[in-house]
Amino acid sequence: MGASTMEAVPTAGGALLLDGKAVAARVRAAVATRAAEFAARHGRRPGLAVVQVGEDPASSVYVRNKRKSSLEAGIESFAHDLPATTPEAQILALVHALNHDERVDGILIQLPLPKGVNADRVMDAVDPAKDVDGFHPVNTGLLAQKRPRLRPCTPYGVIKLAEAYGIALTGLRATVVGASNIVGRPMALELLLARSTVTVCHTGTRDLRAEVERAEVLVAAVGKAGFIPGAWVRPGAAVFDVGINRASDGKLVGDVEFEAAARRAGWITPVPGGLGPMTIAMLLSNTVDAANLRAGRRE
Repeated sequence: MGASTMEAVPTAGGALLLDGKAVAARVRAAVATRAAEFAARHGRRPGLAVVQVGEDPASSVYVRNKRKSSLEAGIESFAHDLPATTPEAQILALVHALNHDERVDGILIQLPLPKGVNADRVMDAVDPAKDVDGFHPVNTGLLAQKRPRLRPCTPYGVIKLAEAYGIALTGLRATVVGASNIVGRPMALELLLARSTVTVCHTGTRDLRAEVERAEVLVAAVGKAGFIPGAWVRPGAAVFDVGINRASDGKLVGDVEFEAAARRAGWITPVPGGLGPMTIAMLLSNTVDAANLRAGRRE
C-alpha cells in the first residue's frame, strides 16, 4: 500500500472519515499486481474456492461480491454452491477434496451454515495453509503468539485502515466491544500486536459506558444498530464500526450512533463503506499470501 497516508475528509460532525472503500481499492490494486506476478512465475492464477450451503439472501450477496472481486484481482474463483439439505459428511468431503486440490490456494466457507451442520467442525477441517478467513485455531494461535500467518480479514482490515490514515496505534488505549471468534477476539490480538493497551467488553462487562469513554481507539463489533451512543465516544477517538445492521427505514447502519459520534471522534468509519470493503480486500490479499506461502513450501 505504500508509506503515504490517505487524505482524510471531514464528516458533517467534524470527525475525519476513514474511507474504507478508497483504501480497499489501493489494497486490491496491489493484490492484482501480486497475483499477476504469481501467475507469471507459476503458470496459473492464485485460486479461491468459495463454498456456500443453502441460499441465505445476505450470504448470496456477499458470495457474489467476493467472486466478482476475485476475478477483478486476477484470482481464479471456484464456486461450490450446495443445497441447504446437504449432509455435513458431504460438506466435509468437499472440504477434504479442496484441501488436496493444487489449483486452490484459499478456501472460504460462507457462514452461516444451515441448522444441523456443526460449523466449528467444518471450519476446523480446512487446511490452515488455505484458511484465508484466518479463523482456524492454528492461525488464531499463531496470531496470539505474535507469529501471524493468515490473519482474520476484518480485524486485519482495521489495522490496515489505521495505517493508511497514519493512526499510530502503539501505546493507545483500545477498547473492543464484542468478543466473537470472528471479530472481537482476533481484533484484540491484532491490537496487542500493534502494541495498544487493550480492553475487551462483552456481556459480562459491568460498566460498558465507562470502558468506551476511556477508549482512544474504539472497535464496535456487536451486531446491534446504534448499540453504542455517540455521547459515550471519547473526544478525538478513532472509531472503527464493524457492525452492518438493517435499520427500520431499510438503511444500513453500524453499531455506533454515527452522527453523534462524529461530533466527538477524531476519526470514524462510515457504514456502509468502511470495514466492509476492507474485509473483502484483505480476503483477496490473504489468498495471494496463501498462494505464495504454499508455492514456497513446495519449492
